[in-house]
Amino acid sequence: MIQSKGYAAQTPETDLAAWNFERREVGAYDVQLEILFCGVCHSDLHQIKNDWFPGIFPMVPGHEIVGKVIKVGDHVKNFKLGDLAGVGCLVDSCQVCENCKDGLEQYCLDGNTQTYNNKGRDGVPTYGGYSNNIVVREEFVLHISDKLPLAATAPLLCAGITTYSPLKHWKVGKGHKLAVLGLGGLGHMAVKFGVAFGAEVTVLSTSPSKEQAAIELGAHHFVVTSDAAQVKAVTGSFDFILDTVSADHDMNMYLSLLRTNGVHIVVGVPAPYAIHPFSLIGGRKSLAGSGIGGLPETQEMLNFCAEHNIVSDIELIDIKDITAAYERMVKGDVRYRFVIDMATL
Repeated sequence: MIQSKGYAAQTPETDLAAWNFERREVGAYDVQLEILFCGVCHSDLHQIKNDWFPGIFPMVPGHEIVGKVIKVGDHVKNFKLGDLAGVGCLVDSCQVCENCKDGLEQYCLDGNTQTYNNKGRDGVPTYGGYSNNIVVREEFVLHISDKLPLAATAPLLCAGITTYSPLKHWKVGKGHKLAVLGLGGLGHMAVKFGVAFGAEVTVLSTSPSKEQAAIELGAHHFVVTSDAAQVKAVTGSFDFILDTVSADHDMNMYLSLLRTNGVHIVVGVPAPYAIHPFSLIGGRKSLAGSGIGGLPETQEMLNFCAEHNIVSDIELIDIKDITAAYERMVKGDVRYRFVIDMATL
């Protein structure tokens, strides 16, 4: 076994702290990474606090992992020592169901294996990227371009692909009016991708103070959704709304902002919505959801980012400051993603 060290939550009631653990040896089809940076996702906090479902403890969070290859198995074909590489939200899937064969491992019909707070197909708990290394089968390791700053690339493995995937699926681009609801870790990436795809992008926010930041990110317009006059002015105007908000919000009001045949795409995870059927019927509107992307699409996204010089806006932190970072993240006090410098472990 490989002796490893990281930061773990021992229970939902305890803060993250240093913890030593073991990873499996590198098998014939495995790649081992030295983790250099790991992004901090709001879902990390949700999972260590058991907000969504009972967790597996001790829990080492982190699924926005970038680093360099330090060992490969004998049958690994696409990675060599020294390569920059990344691992996102998945480390395994059945590989044989129709979704996996279509490159949609995130929707594996037999259940995929999450990077942490999950059990692998061998029944052993998975541990994430708040650690010094990780061992993953080759198919779930991604190539990272050396054209991009490595730390700012880490959040692309979750925040990036979570917003890229739905925009690509619904073919959002030139001629479309796209509204991005919320300007946080997900929202700021949605703005960058929407603009890069050629859409006319409007940020919808309850915070007037975020207008300048939205424009600096490339948004064409900004609407304060607590201002009735501004909301009225854009009612019935958007082809798509990409909803990145994890706090409660009035879905009926936002559906009213869509044009006929418009689509409201949910990628944030708030409490259950209360939706009146007429909000959908009136205008033949659709309410849809999207998760992360599969491995082929995630690699496509990383290549697109390298070509167009797109990364996340980040604040680099020491791992000892993770609890304080969580507290700031809950308050929205970060532009727009924390990334841990794993050299501080």
